[in-house]
Amino acid sequence: MPKPDILQIGPYPAWDVSALEARFTLHRSFEAADTAAFVRDRADRVRGIATRGELGAGRDLIDALPRLEIIAVYGVGIDAVDLDAARARGIRVTNTPDVLTRDVADFGMAMMLAAARGIVGGDAWVRSGAWADKGLFPLRTRVHGKAVGILGLGRIGAEVAHRCAAFDMAIAYTDLSPRDVPGDWTFVDDPVALAARSDVLFVTLTGGPATRGIVDRRVIEALGPSGMLVNIARASTVDESALLDALEAKALGFAALDVFQGEPALDPRFLALDTVLLQPHQASGTVETRKAMGRLVLNNLVAHFDGRPLPTPVL
Repeated sequence: MPKPDILQIGPYPAWDVSALEARFTLHRSFEAADTAAFVRDRADRVRGIATRGELGAGRDLIDALPRLEIIAVYGVGIDAVDLDAARARGIRVTNTPDVLTRDVADFGMAMMLAAARGIVGGDAWVRSGAWADKGLFPLRTRVHGKAVGILGLGRIGAEVAHRCAAFDMAIAYTDLSPRDVPGDWTFVDDPVALAARSDVLFVTLTGGPATRGIVDRRVIEALGPSGMLVNIARASTVDESALLDALEAKALGFAALDVFQGEPALDPRFLALDTVLLQPHQASGTVETRKAMGRLVLNNLVAHFDGRPLPTPVL
C-alpha cells in the first residue's frame, strides 16, 4: 500500500523527519522556491498537513488541497489554522498539548528571574571587563514576595502559578470564570484590574480572535513603570505598538518576550531598548519536549490513517 502524502509546512528536527518518512511521503513546501507551484503540483495527492503552531494552515492552503483530511500541528497554538475552513470540510485538526506545558512554564520563570535580576546584563558586565573596571553590577529587584498576575489560567498558566507560589508570590489570575484553585489565589475578572494589582504580569492565553490585542494600552499602563510583562503565549495577544510606546516612554518597567509579530523579523524598535529581554520563541525548546511533540504529531497522523481515534484532537 502506498504511503499517504503529507505536506510539511516548516522544518522539524531530524529525528522527527525520519520517523515521519518511515510512514508517510513528505513534501517539504518550505524548501520550494515557488511554494504555490509546489503545492499546486501535488494538490491531487496530499492528504495531510504537518505544520507548526506559528505557521498553521490558512484557508487558501486548505482550499488548494481537495483531498486534505488532517492538519497536524507541531505545537499547542492553533490560531494560525483556519478552523472554520477545516470544519466546513470535515478536516481533522490536532495539536500537541501537555507535553510542552512544564517546559514553557519553566522558561517563563527563567525569563522573569533573568529580567528581574539582570542575568544577561550581569554576564555581559563580567565579559566586558566592567566588573574589574567599574565595580559591582547595578542593583536589581527581587522576585520573591511580589504580586503576580496570570492572564489565562489554562495548563501553562496554572503551572506558572504553582511555580510562583514556591517563590511566595501573591497570585491573582484572570480567566473566563473562576477556577478550582488554592484558596489564596485571587480571581480578577478584568485584565486591566489584574495588571493594576500586579508587579509581574504573565501572558499565558491561547491565541485567536478572542484574545487578539487583549494586552492593550490600558493593561500596559495599569502595569505601570515598575511593572514587568512576560509573554510566553502568542504575539497576537499583545498590542506591540502600545508595548513599544510604553517601553520607550518608561511607562512600563520591563518586558520579557518570547514571541513577536512577524517573527523572526521583529520590530527593530525592540533592539534599541535595554528594558526588554528578547528570546527566539524557544519556551518549549528542550530536546525532551520537542521529541515528545514530534511523537505526538506522528501518532496523530498514524492514528488518522489507520482509522483509530486521534490522541489529541482539536477538530
